[in-house]
Amino acid sequence: MSQQINLFNPIFLKQKKIFTALPMAEALGVILVGALLLTWYAGRSVAELERSAAAGKVLLADREKRLVNANTQFAPRQKSSALDIELAQAAAELKALHDVQTVLDGGALGNTAGYAEYFRAFSRQNVGGLWLTGVSISGAGNDIGVQGRAMQPTLIPSYIARLTGERVMHGKTFASLDIGRPEVQQAAAPAAASAAPISGVAPFVEFSLQSTAQEAAK
Repeated sequence: MSQQINLFNPIFLKQKKIFTALPMAEALGVILVGALLLTWYAGRSVAELERSAAAGKVLLADREKRLVNANTQFAPRQKSSALDIELAQAAAELKALHDVQTVLDGGALGNTAGYAEYFRAFSRQNVGGLWLTGVSISGAGNDIGVQGRAMQPTLIPSYIARLTGERVMHGKTFASLDIGRPEVQQAAAPAAASAAPISGVAPFVEFSLQSTAQEAAK
């Protein structure tokens, strides 16, 4: 009977050294260099942040100073009671002026534009053989009286038509017209100075016009 004996034992093999002193020193050097670089970069970043923070503080302080100056220069003013009184008086005066203008426009005080335009209208309407002896205008021009003379009665209607065509006479109409030929006293001849004056008929007619305001059509 035979028996095999194994004389191989792994512990007798030469062990391979994986980590030697040199590789470990190199690895440690790399780690140290990386740590130094990381520290330098972190320090630089922190310095940049500190500079930015300092600049921000300076800018913030400057803006706060400008805000304080602006609040000092443009501080809200207190309400002036005197100014309120002046404004109230001005508003009252303006209202009074508007009320006066309303009264004037309404014609309650009569004719506020004067009578010059009426006399201009009379002067523009010249009719040969007709002349005026009197004109009366009352109130706001609502009542107008015209007295005159004409060599021929037929001249009077033409004159009235032309006169009522004037702008200032719009809205007015002559309510009455009186025409008559007056009598005149003729002097006697010198030889008969003691005799009574001789009555005769004038070579012209006298007329009288009376105007009233024409009511507006409803």
